[in-house]
Amino acid sequence: MTNNNKITKRPVALVTGGRRGIGAAIVLRLARDGFDVAFTCRNEDEVAQQLCAEIETVGGRGLAVASELQSLDAHAQLLERVQAWGGAVDCLVNNAGIGSPVRGDLLDMKPAAFDLVLETNLRGTFFLTQRVAKQMTLAPSEQARSIINVSSVSVEMASPERGEYCMSKAGLGMATKLFALRLAPENIGVFEVRPGVIRTDMTAGVANKYEQRFKDGLVPMGRWGETNDIASIVSSLASGQFGFATGSVIHADGGLAIPRL
Repeated sequence: MTNNNKITKRPVALVTGGRRGIGAAIVLRLARDGFDVAFTCRNEDEVAQQLCAEIETVGGRGLAVASELQSLDAHAQLLERVQAWGGAVDCLVNNAGIGSPVRGDLLDMKPAAFDLVLETNLRGTFFLTQRVAKQMTLAPSEQARSIINVSSVSVEMASPERGEYCMSKAGLGMATKLFALRLAPENIGVFEVRPGVIRTDMTAGVANKYEQRFKDGLVPMGRWGETNDIASIVSSLASGQFGFATGSVIHADGGLAIPRL
């Protein structure tokens, strides 16, 4: 006889950089699709708390954690707080990252800018993923488990005016392959989503420029990518339905990265 009163624990997702933009859309989509979601942010401010409240309206629990990705010493405290709140992480979404501090001639790039971007986008992401992966291997789960890297079309498409950003994302592309191979025997799926031009606060300042470029054919689909376009892909990968496709890359760019004549 089935016990209809049995409470089933929701899987736990951790989204880095989840306070706004693509990250916030991912947080809400995962919550709607059955996850309790913790997310990192620079400040546990009113915006972060409002997002937690929105998570509750769709039946989940939300936790905002102020944590700097490039600070490796902060990773242990982050995961301890998440585990005390919801248990082991079933899905890690590496979304946090920064752009080039200054766009300009590749020959003028400063070491400080290079170090900042690589320490955040690649070094910080790699070592947080390493720590989460170790926890996953030590705590087998009946839940589908996944690691999803939100990178960029800049993994392959070169922009010399923001070289440090492109190199950080290219490194993240290789990290996806490496973790996919290492974690395949553990039945942990590792995936990469490569957004193109997405409508967020970060692209608002260049909106007019891109509107014209869309008209000129930059993106075959002829439109902005929306944050929900990325969120729906991430949630599908987190569901476990694509587990055998570990190591796969999803190009979420409206055809931007397809080579054309």
